[in-house]
Amino acid sequence: MTAQIKRRILGGAAVAALLAGSASAQDMPFAIGEGGFHWDGYTAFADKFDLSGQTVTITGPWTGNEKAKVDIMFRYFEEATGAEVSYSGSDSFEQDIVISARAGTAPNLAVFPQPGLAADMAKQGLLTPLPDETASWVAENYAAGQSWVDLATYEGEDGEDHLYGQFYRVDLKSLVWYSPIAFDEMGYEIPESMEELKELTEQIVDDGGTPWCIGLGSGAATGWPATDWVEDLMLRLQPPEVYDDWVSNEIPFDDPKVVEAIDDFGWFVKTDDYVKGGSQVAATTDFRDSPAGLFAVPPECYMHRQASFIPAFFPDNAELGDNVDFFYFPAYEDKDLGTPVLGAGTLFSITNPSEATDALLEWLKEPIAHELWMAQDGFLTAHAGVNLDVYATDAQRAMGEIIADATTFRYDASDLMPSEIGAGAFWSGMVDFVTSESAEDAAAAIQSRWDTLK
Repeated sequence: MTAQIKRRILGGAAVAALLAGSASAQDMPFAIGEGGFHWDGYTAFADKFDLSGQTVTITGPWTGNEKAKVDIMFRYFEEATGAEVSYSGSDSFEQDIVISARAGTAPNLAVFPQPGLAADMAKQGLLTPLPDETASWVAENYAAGQSWVDLATYEGEDGEDHLYGQFYRVDLKSLVWYSPIAFDEMGYEIPESMEELKELTEQIVDDGGTPWCIGLGSGAATGWPATDWVEDLMLRLQPPEVYDDWVSNEIPFDDPKVVEAIDDFGWFVKTDDYVKGGSQVAATTDFRDSPAGLFAVPPECYMHRQASFIPAFFPDNAELGDNVDFFYFPAYEDKDLGTPVLGAGTLFSITNPSEATDALLEWLKEPIAHELWMAQDGFLTAHAGVNLDVYATDAQRAMGEIIADATTFRYDASDLMPSEIGAGAFWSGMVDFVTSESAEDAAAAIQSRWDTLK
């Protein structure tokens, strides 16, 4: 699911789900020295930098309530250093940053909502590599640290690989939402492996219930929820290197390893008894409407696999921990591939170097730079040094723990593929698979489309 489409789909619903009445950009709502924040790091950072009179200009995708929250984080950087931060958010960030960079008017930093555009700009010489020691720092200080290094390492204009981005805010996709009330009534346990999840699916059917609510509809973007399923299953069936080769088409889309993941998704969605309404209904049900069955009495389904943003579309009576909760979409025990996590994230990249710009990137290494947004809600991080207790809600904390426990993190594959594939042929191909085609035929059609781009 592309970042632009996600921002458009969520719209006001996501904003309503966040904190109402955020503080203005000039406020410092957390008293320095109080609470569970890493104030020692803040103090040491303030002692190290005096940037009075300098300005850091930044552009990115965060607008509205999200801009208010990140501005609060920047406000503490300003207080510590004397520098001024000017952040500008835009719904058309992806177009704006390319235009300004090519015109030589780029801000100091750009916050990319997906790595693909950053990689393209790095190859064109429009980004500046991060200091050499940054890669080792990220590998040591982020959960699944090498994954984040890999995701931000691109070929530069010189033909060499460099680290061009530092990840900050993270989205989590490897979640299964469920009805605790329904689970308790039937005596179901949270599955800890994919084998157990499949056994639970079969048990629910044997007990006369429907295990899953699935909806692939999303207007012009119909099919993207299916790609998330396939991506999550690829990480549970194959090593991360295979996933990377799939994303880059080093292995073709119709390789048996990819077909296996598509077929594994089919195990869930193409068995009519497993899905509310059956597979044909799942293909046309809007993804925003699909979790509603969790809240019906009696339940119309027991589980719904979707990313961390889906509560924005839950009914008004949804109460996390009461009538809805989530668990990690588990890995196969017999594959021994650790605990992979699928998600997305934003990365800071240098588009116009300066002393204050380097200092702000150093600031983002501090746990408190993450904790200041964590405490406001709507934020997850892979930084292993943060105090998880600072998370604003139990739900955010639980999601943060899933990220902290990850052994591998990979970005949404469809966002990394050429748009004709990731935001086109992959989407439609999965709808064809669910409604009529075999995994082999659907995968071959996607690869055929990819071949025309070469």
